[in-house]
Amino acid sequence: MEALATGVGLFATALLLGGMAFFAFVVAPAVFRALGAEAAGAFLRRLFPVYYVWCAGMAATAAVALVPLAWEAAGVMAIVAAGFVFARQALMPRINAYRDAARAGDASAQARFVGLHRLSVAINLAQMLLAALVLVGFAGRAW
Repeated sequence: MEALATGVGLFATALLLGGMAFFAFVVAPAVFRALGAEAAGAFLRRLFPVYYVWCAGMAATAAVALVPLAWEAAGVMAIVAAGFVFARQALMPRINAYRDAARAGDASAQARFVGLHRLSVAINLAQMLLAALVLVGFAGRAW
């Protein structure tokens, strides 16, 4: 049973990290190159809710699977999952609203959009780092 939990937890963590890296370093830049800024923004606005749900699901799966093996790693992955829920439910709607307001001519909305977008990027990078630390911790048998 421990081997199954380890496999599920580490596989979900690896899928999460790989998916996040692929999205950030391959998908998003390719979309902007292929579609241009306006169309790419519209496309990614529709893709992000799915991205956040998938990532939260992978992180939560890892957290649950890792509980009997290493509660510290499980806690880290639970924090990662909560970050995705926060980004989807709290940050994304505000980012979209400020982006729409900025496009409608509200100059102050642009600064708020930029600040919240940077916050979402920082959270995403922190989540990638935490997922990588969990994988490295298991590889080094620190957990």
